[in-house]
Amino acid sequence: MMVNSKPIYFSLLGFFLLLNLATVSECQKKKPDASGLNDRFQQIMDLSSKRTVIRLNANKYRELVRTSPRNYSVVVMFTAMSPKRQCAICKHALDEYQIVANSFRYQQMFVNQLFFALVDFDEAQDVFSQLKLNTAPVIMHFPAKGKPKKTDTMDIQRVGFASEAIARWVGEQTEIQIRVLRPPNYSATIALVALFTVIGGLLYLRRNNLEFLYNKTMWAVMSLFFVFTMTSGQMWNHIRGPPFVHRNNAGNIAYVHGSSQGQFVLETYIVMGISAATVLGMILTTEAASGKGDIRKRRIMAIVGLALLAFFFSLILSIFRSKAGGYPYSFLLK
Repeated sequence: MMVNSKPIYFSLLGFFLLLNLATVSECQKKKPDASGLNDRFQQIMDLSSKRTVIRLNANKYRELVRTSPRNYSVVVMFTAMSPKRQCAICKHALDEYQIVANSFRYQQMFVNQLFFALVDFDEAQDVFSQLKLNTAPVIMHFPAKGKPKKTDTMDIQRVGFASEAIARWVGEQTEIQIRVLRPPNYSATIALVALFTVIGGLLYLRRNNLEFLYNKTMWAVMSLFFVFTMTSGQMWNHIRGPPFVHRNNAGNIAYVHGSSQGQFVLETYIVMGISAATVLGMILTTEAASGKGDIRKRRIMAIVGLALLAFFFSLILSIFRSKAGGYPYSFLLK
């Protein structure tokens, strides 16, 4: 019995032809990906060569940051710089962010696998909606492989947005250590020299009458002002660079931080004012008890002093109670 080999031959020929076409098609699919990867890298390199912080609109963000694969990672600040957005801290945060980007560019360990970018709300509102961002500024890290994790979003409310804090956070995410190089700022030196010049001039003009240097009230006020400044957290603000206030997801403004590990700039001024009012109440009470002056006047001073002392001490204790969870004590105010 003879078997016709032509059908088998043509079947095998068709099979290998289809296999060859599938292989060629797969290779053609891979080539555009590799080509696209090189094009994206070259494009972001060109943009980075012009400015250390790359400004991205919605299309550029999707093309250079969200599109995979990538052989580089990107740190992106999402902000709202328009005055109509009323973001009081966005300009200050951007200045600190720019310092980190510049420091990274000009350090000896610079590598072209990390880029810094900026996305403004008015130029990419759909990006903010996609990421469910209701506040600004927000700093996120987009790794070269995989999707951003929870730790890839910087906790600005806890650590602030000072350049040193941003650089430390970037190092934790990318293992690239950035030494912050701040531009020279001589304003503090000039202000200090001007202050000493003014003081020296006043002392020279009144060189024959320096009794005011022995004025106890003047030195007491200066000492109290220094104490209020230090105990209210001004040095903490200088180191951490916290926001002035915070607007939550509901749009409400928070003036006092809800944790004992953080504070806002306005909160510092509030605490300073409450402390000053408490001390004023104590001073009035003490002066009333000194036994000098008109009895009616001393009585009024005692009442006002006790009222100030009781109310503002209760208020600052209430603020501390709200920040330190589990603190059991209160007075007048919960």
